[in-house]
Amino acid sequence: MRQWAKDLLLFRILPGEYRRAAKQPIQPGKVVFLENKEPTVPESFEVLYRRLSRVPELDVEFMSLGETRVRLRQYYRNCIEAVRDLATAQCVFLNDASNVVSCLPLREGTKVVQLWHGCGAFKKWGMSTADLIFGGSRDEILRHPFYKNLSLVTVSSPEVVWAYEEAMVLQDEPGIVQPIGVSRTDVFYDEAYLKKSRDKLLSVVPEAKDKRVIVYAPTFRGRVAHAEAPTALDIEAMKRAMGEDAVLLIKHHPFVRELPAIPEGCRDFAFDVTHDIAINELICSADAVISDYSSLVFEYSLFGRPMVFFAFDQDEYADWRGFYYDYDALTPGPVCASTEEVIQAITESAESFDSSEVDKFRDRFMGACDGRATDRIIEFALGREVLEKSLKG
Repeated sequence: MRQWAKDLLLFRILPGEYRRAAKQPIQPGKVVFLENKEPTVPESFEVLYRRLSRVPELDVEFMSLGETRVRLRQYYRNCIEAVRDLATAQCVFLNDASNVVSCLPLREGTKVVQLWHGCGAFKKWGMSTADLIFGGSRDEILRHPFYKNLSLVTVSSPEVVWAYEEAMVLQDEPGIVQPIGVSRTDVFYDEAYLKKSRDKLLSVVPEAKDKRVIVYAPTFRGRVAHAEAPTALDIEAMKRAMGEDAVLLIKHHPFVRELPAIPEGCRDFAFDVTHDIAINELICSADAVISDYSSLVFEYSLFGRPMVFFAFDQDEYADWRGFYYDYDALTPGPVCASTEEVIQAITESAESFDSSEVDKFRDRFMGACDGRATDRIIEFALGREVLEKSLKG
């Protein structure tokens, strides 16, 4: 989007449309879930959306702006339609950065809750990346903020409050970022969900039956608009080393559009499930996870299972985007620079695994994710009465 068009949309058109629509009264019980990109309810909304939809007194809506998915003209129309709708909402839920909501002259009586889409604090984002290669300049970030008008930001533990306040430029507004847990993690305490996830995995990859399930879930490289998947992991070597006893399930970041091909001779061992199994479902059944700089390791720590960190480009990535904590001190598992080291670490974890480092990591970064985060969010946003009704449905 060109700068003049962005300025026109965010400085004039959307605030003006909101002001006109806000002449109507707020509709009690109107709840809007606003998604930037995906056409359907994403995992970060799903638990809360389902719970609130049980309450007959609530009018629960899901809206997607279609960012990067629709033509620019349609995106503008979607934004205008959205702000008109938000103007009469009692509560708005977000799961990502939103300059659309941040540009509005938000009226009293509307709460905006940022659920975010990840846990912990790993790679830097938002204002934390100002003047790094990945980020924009501080002036650019402040020109069109992404994190204004927030009533609550939910995070996974007290440890990470500071990082979210820094990234969202909320240091001068203490109390908005609250360690009350992340709604999407509640499913990991639901035995029915765990069984359903395992059954789905076996239906998608029947070859996984009676084998060790290794999940490789790297983050993307490059900028969001042109995100690429790393290709350094030698899948053929992985198959030679553990193909008899394991399967490798690959889950690329959703920003990646062109997925690397799996070598022809490895397609009975390695399976790309990027479009077939959601990450929440996948980690439920993973016996071990290989990642790099992805925040999914925070969620996975709830299971107390082995993690291996394939950080072949650690120094380059640190210069590009940066980390909130010292990488080697943070990671609760072996840090590997080559496929051979990954194979050794995965093999050793099958023979002998001490979960104490993972347990400490979980307690530090996921302490508020106890299976009741959604309850606390509902009570904050809509009150005790709505919470009790959402539990009865």
